Amino acid sequence: MRAIEQLVRFGREQAISCLFPVVIFASLAITQILPLPFLPRYDWLLIICLLMQWWMVRSGLETRDELKVITLFHLIGLTLELFKVHMGSWSYPEAGYFKVFGVPLYSGFMYASVASYLCQAWRRLRVELLQWPPFWVVVPLAAAIYLNFFTHHYWMDLRWWLSGLVILVFWKSWVLYEVNGTQYRMPIALSFVLIGFFIWIAENIATYFGAWQYPNQTEAWSLVHLGKVSSWLLLVIVSFLIVATLKLAKKRMPY
Repeated sequence: MRAIEQLVRFGREQAISCLFPVVIFASLAITQILPLPFLPRYDWLLIICLLMQWWMVRSGLETRDELKVITLFHLIGLTLELFKVHMGSWSYPEAGYFKVFGVPLYSGFMYASVASYLCQAWRRLRVELLQWPPFWVVVPLAAAIYLNFFTHHYWMDLRWWLSGLVILVFWKSWVLYEVNGTQYRMPIALSFVLIGFFIWIAENIATYFGAWQYPNQTEAWSLVHLGKVSSWLLLVIVSFLIVATLKLAKKRMPY
């Protein structure tokens, strides 16, 4: 019974931490089934995301420091979206007033929602890192992974080399988390894989409801290729490394 109780508590904390992504998915579904008047769907999604972000901070579910991190992820994600849409990796076929070079501004919130989840789960589960690699290793690795999303269009794709490097760098690293006063631990690499896989599932839901569209989905929706898990895995690693670096830097700041 103790194990079931702990699992329920863990699930509850995870569910609360996922509030922002859940609202985005619910909005995608609702606006597709019940079109809203006056504005295109993409613009309504932007308004919903802005209101949700305002409410998260206003209600205290997110701190102002977490908002800064989430804003950074919004900019990182929007930059990636602008490039990928330009290269034809995917598209946003619907109309919208708030689109920049074919990219609706709400799209940045999908990346920001990942940061929102990481920040909230970190705080709620009292996350600590064990045998975390030094700053001079983590930051260049995160930068290299992010840059590969751009450079592989012009040069060789280094994702598998980078994935191998991640395993080597984080081989001895663990994430510690607390549930109802009891501390557990998990290998960092396993947490990356789990989060990346669940984001791939979320991506299938998002494309089904028309959040964006891959070239093979122009005629009819189809399952996102399983190979995309590797892309999301690397993006999750970048997200985790940025959040972890900022959290550790803040923890070491003198008061």
